[in-house]
Amino acid sequence: MAREQREAIVAVLRRGERLLAIRRGPAVARPGYWQPLSGKVEPGESQEQAVVREVHEEVGLTVVPEAKVWESETDDHRFRLHWWTARADTGEVVPDPREVAETRWVTPGEFLALDPVFDGDREFFERILPEL
Repeated sequence: MAREQREAIVAVLRRGERLLAIRRGPAVARPGYWQPLSGKVEPGESQEQAVVREVHEEVGLTVVPEAKVWESETDDHRFRLHWWTARADTGEVVPDPREVAETRWVTPGEFLALDPVFDGDREFFERILPEL
């Protein structure tokens, strides 16, 4: 029997022309991958609330969710990903070292040059983001 898909958010944090990329830390699955911030939606929580909470927990920023822009699923099909843009105009990035090994503000082109990245993230940056 197929396991039920869990809901998760991906937070595409924008500051000017740049987006926040994080490298997955040692305490999470698939460490070392570069990606936008992401996390599970907790029971009773809206996607917007999950965006605000996860960003604050992982990098200490207070953000304003803007719009849901895409849906995808993880390559193992365990999570349905709800992609949100969010503004992070001020504040210092303070990563949680267990979850986040490194952070960089990058242009979309610079993101695509990072290695390794997940195929779904690459698709977002190549196909979805340019249309936004």
